[in-house]
Amino acid sequence: MTSILTYLTAFLLYILVGWYFWRNTWNQSPLTVNGREFVTAKWVHYVMLIPLTLHAITLYQSIFVGAGLSFGLGNAISSIIWLTAFIYWFSGFFSRLQGLQTLVAPIAAAAAIAILLPVVFPSSRPLENTELPAFKAHLLVALMAYSLLTIAALHALVMTVVERHLHHPVAHSILTNLPPLLAMEKLLFRIIWVGFVLLTLTLLSGIVFSKEVFGQPLTFSHKTLFGITSWVVFAALLIGRQLYGWRGRIAIRWTLTGFVTLLLAYIGSKFVLEIILNR
Repeated sequence: MTSILTYLTAFLLYILVGWYFWRNTWNQSPLTVNGREFVTAKWVHYVMLIPLTLHAITLYQSIFVGAGLSFGLGNAISSIIWLTAFIYWFSGFFSRLQGLQTLVAPIAAAAAIAILLPVVFPSSRPLENTELPAFKAHLLVALMAYSLLTIAALHALVMTVVERHLHHPVAHSILTNLPPLLAMEKLLFRIIWVGFVLLTLTLLSGIVFSKEVFGQPLTFSHKTLFGITSWVVFAALLIGRQLYGWRGRIAIRWTLTGFVTLLLAYIGSKFVLEIILNR
């Protein structure tokens, strides 16, 4: 059983790191590559690894209970947000993405809440057929797809703010620290492409190999419907980008629509089954 001290330590460290980035993002001048702010931010960047590691430990001990996997609503959301935070943290080692680290504050705040979710919403029963290698591969790819498309949705929201303030005479430091809008847009579509490929693999493994993955034939459900709908939305967005050069607000709206639909497919289904219907 994971010690409550581990949860609280990770929670407090997430809050402290998020607070530091929030204070420096909103109250300091733009980041400089050779300046003091960058050195300090880089130091805090390494500190972020501590709560991430503690978070991973709590997830491992919470999910791997006995012979099966305990993957209820709390563990599912916590895992997705942890992987999202880890990917975002890892991106900070690439100099061309340094400006995006100003967004660590909201991610750290989300992770601080997420680490407590398995305690608030404990899994009532372990999943079936989790000993199958196909199921484990399916679950890993699905988590990576969710995490990358979560990052894409976050970037789409940030791009909305940047676009609205593009012609503002006095931009806030959080906006001046970010990369140019065109660079963010290119990065957005790269993330969506990778997330879309992983989402495709997730759906194919769940639909075509349902017997091998879940131990039972495919059953059409709301989860399947929303999952396929989300795939169609992202596919249409990528096709529109290639054929018609979709960008700006159109790209942002389609990205957020696809993400919300994907959220309903898995997290929404789990919430209804476990919290509302208590199954």
